[in-house]
Amino acid sequence: MDTYAVIGTGGEQLRVEPGRFYDVRYFASLEPENLGPNTKILIHRVLMICNESTINIGQPWLKGAMIKGRILHSRLDNKITIYRMRSKKKMRRKLGHRRNLVRFVVDSICFNGKDLYK
Repeated sequence: MDTYAVIGTGGEQLRVEPGRFYDVRYFASLEPENLGPNTKILIHRVLMICNESTINIGQPWLKGAMIKGRILHSRLDNKITIYRMRSKKKMRRKLGHRRNLVRFVVDSICFNGKDLYK
């Protein structure tokens, strides 16, 4: 695609395109009970927008830029296993966890009130 944006969410920076879905750790502005399917979201932390040949870069964020999308569902990430062992001490510890992820789809990228791509 010719239109994409770079957003900051969940402590990460993602390159997003309209019509694709992405997994992020969490949305800090929403409580977990409000993250149901088809919940509409607006992301204002847009770092960069590229529309065909024009590139707009924010410092740190673009004013008037917005990503419109909706949440598909919540899911769990793959299990991460942490194994600690100290040699010659008979100390072994096995821990693990699964992160909560939210899968969302990008519907459109807006800049200064105009939809760059629907």
